[in-house]
Parts: sequence; structure tokens; C-alpha cells
Amino acid sequence: TNSVDLSVLFLLELLYISSMDKWLKKESVKTQESASVSSSPHCGKSTSNDHDGPGKSLTKKRKYDDYIKYGFTCIGDQECPKPLCVICGDVLANSSLKPSLLRCHLETRHPAQLDKPVDFFKRKLAERKSDITSFISKASTDNENALEASYRVSYRVAKASKAHTIAESLIGPCIKDVVHCMLGEKAAKRIDMVPLSNNTLSRRINDMSNNVETIIVQRVKNSPYYAIQLDESSDEANLAILLLFVRYVNEGLVEDDLLFCRPLEERTTGEDIFNLTNAYFQEKEIDWSRFSWTHYSIHRQALATKRMPEGLKEVLDNAVKMVNFIKSRSTNSRIFHVLCEEMGSIHDCLLTHTEVRWLSLGKILVRLFELKTEILVFFNSHPFHLASCMENNVWLQSLAYLADIFSRINYLNFSLQGLNVTVFNVQDRVESMIKKLQFSEIGSVTLHNFQGLLSSCISDNDWIRNPFDDTTFSPQILNTEEKEKMIEISCDYKLRRSFRNLSLINFWLSLRNEYPLLAEKAAAVLLPFSTTYLCEKAFSSYAHLKTKYRNRLDAEPDLRLYLSPRVPDFKELCRAKQAH
Repeated sequence: TNSVDLSVLFLLELLYISSMDKWLKKESVKTQESASVSSSPHCGKSTSNDHDGPGKSLTKKRKYDDYIKYGFTCIGDQECPKPLCVICGDVLANSSLKPSLLRCHLETRHPAQLDKPVDFFKRKLAERKSDITSFISKASTDNENALEASYRVSYRVAKASKAHTIAESLIGPCIKDVVHCMLGEKAAKRIDMVPLSNNTLSRRINDMSNNVETIIVQRVKNSPYYAIQLDESSDEANLAILLLFVRYVNEGLVEDDLLFCRPLEERTTGEDIFNLTNAYFQEKEIDWSRFSWTHYSIHRQALATKRMPEGLKEVLDNAVKMVNFIKSRSTNSRIFHVLCEEMGSIHDCLLTHTEVRWLSLGKILVRLFELKTEILVFFNSHPFHLASCMENNVWLQSLAYLADIFSRINYLNFSLQGLNVTVFNVQDRVESMIKKLQFSEIGSVTLHNFQGLLSSCISDNDWIRNPFDDTTFSPQILNTEEKEKMIEISCDYKLRRSFRNLSLINFWLSLRNEYPLLAEKAAAVLLPFSTTYLCEKAFSSYAHLKTKYRNRLDAEPDLRLYLSPRVPDFKELCRAKQAH
């Protein structure tokens, strides 16, 4: 009897094991010997099959296909799924994929749903899948928004020419404080998703600069003709920096932009400047054949003053020495400041002369002449070998003459600054300056130094700035066919009205399709830069960006974003960058 009972029990156990095979999956497990071998530092990755060799033990990973009726779905790896409760969202271990354990969870945790039909659990499963999809979508949207916010903050930092560290140290905390006060702590925590570190801002600014540069280069390639303006100067780190601006036609309008800002490795000769420019044009595949150029007019009147008579040159040198005697010594500067306040002067300090600054020479001479009494009193208590000049009426008359002349030159320089200054504007203002010097006796000494200033100005081209006056149609410039076209233009009332509303260069560009020959001739005169204003302005911005505290900065990306009116395509940048 005992042997029969044992046989029955053995058969029942076999039947139970065979039924369990439906929802149990066998998987090989490494033996202790193989585990010890694989843990050796000289051992490579094992490539044996799960069932290779004797002595391999098997683990069982449960898989069950009909657990929705117990309120569960599966998540994770298909080879080793884990049950997820569709009601509470708890995730159990793979070993819990037993009907008894799943039902136990339902009875203990959700007794109210014990007798619910399968459709109830399927509806709960659909709701949970919808919540998961919504969560993933929301997380993805937050990352994309954080990436775009990072680009926009970086753009603001570059436009303000601030250090890249300001975003993480100041802007980020300020935004978080404002959001916390206005929208609550939960919204403030989302601000931490926006990357604002120093290195991140540098990468963002580089990306935006490349985006803007690509737009400008493409517009230059599409332009029928373009002009360039370049200049060289040294920065805080003693690098020779070459700036190049380009003027091109985009959608019928003239636009100016910074093309590049790059260092000259060794010398700054004309050959080196051309080689660097030519290398950039070849790199960007820009055609030289559509290029036009001219010599700049700004500063030529300043250069003319270098050849002044010896007597005036001596007065100018002595004036600069007086200013330096007071300004170069901090004690003298403070004493002179107190002296001016006690005497009730209109100014309390002198100005320092700098060769690279346009207006400094005229301003220091005017200030020196206005404070001549205070300076004489200062020299009485602080002896200086040129103090007697302040009591010499002839010397003071020469100083007043220089102050007046340089003030007029400063005014001329200032009038030539600005955007959209054509060669005709330069010609008119320089000619006006010469006529004023001819009229005034004070300019008779230096008038001969200004006679050559009009040699580079365009002549016989009055038909460009006044196309509705047939007396300006020069036969040396226009042939018969072109003069007939000019007569058509001068009799067109619609073009006359357009001439009043558009700038001169844009007016002629608007006629490219109707009068191509005349428009091309006019553009060849009007398109080239007539002053170095853009380069001078850019060097001032460059000096503000690259200070002694940031002397290792590659300023080209920041400078391009700071100067360019082009706004980067943030959407395109975000699409190209993976949000993380």
C-alpha cells in the first residue's frame, strides 16, 4: 500500500510540473566555475550558449498571458516581464507572475474590485496607457522648451555683451525667484531644467553665430554684387584682429553685416590681409567677380592735419605735455580737481588725448583753453617748465586757433558717421568744410592740407542722386540709349514719388528689372562703403567684449550676435540639437 501511494504521489508531481511548463521559461545560469572564470580580470566576454556544457543550472522566469482578469498588465523586457497593477500602478517582481499571487494582491489591496469583470480592468489599462503617453509627451515637450529657453537666454547674454557666467550666477536664480513668487514652488523647480552653465552658453552662442553666418554668406552669394569694408587693430591679448564687413543686396534692399572677425597670425601687411580674406572667401565659396571697392574718406581730414606748420605743431605738442603733467600723476589730478571746484569752474578735470580716438584731440584743446586760468593757478604751486606758455598771448592765440580748427574737424568726422552714408554725402560735407575754410580767415593756414580730399569723390554722377533733372545727364558717362532711359525715368511720376520714399541706393535697386544698365551703374557708385564707421564701431564693441578679465575669449561669435540685426532661427537650432 505504501508503494502504491508513493507511485500516485510521484505521478501527481509529474502532472503538476508538466502543467507549470506552460507559464514557466527556463534560462541558463552560469555555474560557479564559469562565474569565477568570468570574474578574472584577464577574461573576455563569454559567448557560450545558455545550455552549453554540463553542470549549468537553470532559473525559471515566469510568463503568464491571461493576467488582465486579475487587474495586471506586463511591462519591461519580453523575456522577463513584470506585472503592473492597472489600479494602483504597483510593479511586482517577475516571480509574482503566479495567478495565486496576483489574486492575492487584488484581494488584499483592492478588495472592492475583486468581482469586477474583465472589461473593467481593460478600461483601467487603457486609462493608464493614456496617462503614460501623456507623461512621456509632457516630459519631451518640457525638454524641448528648456532647450529653446537656453538658446534664447544665451542670445540675450550675447546681445548684452556680458560674460557667459552671468546666466548661471545671476539670470537663472533671478528667473527662479520670480517664478517661485508668481507661480509657486512647483513651477520654479521646472526652471532647473534649463541648462545655463558657462560651457553650455558658449556652445549655444557658437551655434547661433554659425547659423547667422550661414544666412549672411548665402545672401552674399545670392546678391548680384557686394562691397566689403575691412580694418585691422590690436586687442587686449596683443592679437592683430581683422574685421570685415560686407554690404549686399537682399530682396531688393541693401544690408550691412559682419562677415568675419579673425586674427592675423604674424604680420599685418596688405598681403597678409588679402590672404586671410581670400582664404575665407574660398572656404565659403564666395565669388570675387561681383566685388566692388573704393577708398574710404573718413579720417583723411585727420591725416591732413599731420602736416601742419612747425609753429602750430609745437603748440599742439606743448598742450599735450601740459595735460599729461596733470593727468598722469594721480596726486596732481586730485589737487587740480579740488582747485577747479573751489574756483567754480565749468569743468573739474582735463581730458586725455588718445590717437585712436576720433574726437579726443579737438576736445582736449577746447577743454585746455577753457581751463587756462585754473591751469595757470595750478602751475604757480606746482612748477612746470612750460608754465610760461599760459601767460604768452601769442601761444594762447595759437591754442585757440587749433581748438577751433580741430572742433570743426571733429564736427566733420562726426557728420560722416552713421549708416547709409553714400559717397555723395561725403562729397557734400567735405566740400562744405573746404568752402568754410576758404571763407574764414582762421582756416587759411591749413587750407592747403584739405585740397586733395575731393580727389577720390565721384564726379560727373549727379544723374544718380537727381535722376529727374535732365541737366545732370553727363554725355561722358551716359551713352545715347542710357540718356533715353533717363528721360523716361525723369518723366515717370510714379518713380518720382518712389524716389522721395526710398533711400538713393534702394531706389536704383528697385529699377534693376526695368532699367538694368542704369541700375548697375548707379549701384557701382553707391554700394561701396564711403567711411570706416562700421569697423570703428565694431572695434569699440570688441574692446568692450574682450577685456583683461576675458583676454582668452574667442570674441567672433559674441561680436557677430551683438552687431548683427539677424535673429537666429531658434526652432531650426532646437531641431538640430537633441533635447536631453
